[in-house]
Amino acid sequence: MQDIRIGHGYDVHRLEEGRRLVLGGVSIPFERGLLGHSDADVLIHALIDALLGALALGDIGAHFPDTDGRYAGIDSRKLLRQAVALVHGKGWSVGNVDVTVCAEAPRLSPYIGQMRRHLADDFGVSLDAVSVKATTEEGLGVTGQGAGIAATAVALLVRVGE
Repeated sequence: MQDIRIGHGYDVHRLEEGRRLVLGGVSIPFERGLLGHSDADVLIHALIDALLGALALGDIGAHFPDTDGRYAGIDSRKLLRQAVALVHGKGWSVGNVDVTVCAEAPRLSPYIGQMRRHLADDFGVSLDAVSVKATTEEGLGVTGQGAGIAATAVALLVRVGE
């Protein structure tokens, strides 16, 4: 039997004027961007939490605190690659990941392929091991009212050598 671990992650950020919108490492043309200490990429932040959670290593804030100036405005893909290196250092590899982004706008389908390619590269896995989906919340809640964007993610880790 394979030694596997599953982790779940969630993140949400408020949309603000004057910020760039970045999701899955892709800059998306939109009149508002996500507010946060880093580039506020909720998709990647949810994935980092899923990776860390699978190994009971805490959450993104424990490893990349928003009180640390080194992470101000940082590209979240850099943080993801550090989290992947930590996973590999513990003797695990990414089997597959699945992410859902909740946003009323903008329409994300034109960017999903590029997001998947970025993530597959950062994880060192094939494209078919990375799923990214987008949905709306039909006017309900923070994301449905257009005040923010949220993402939920699951990651399957496999023990290296199993």
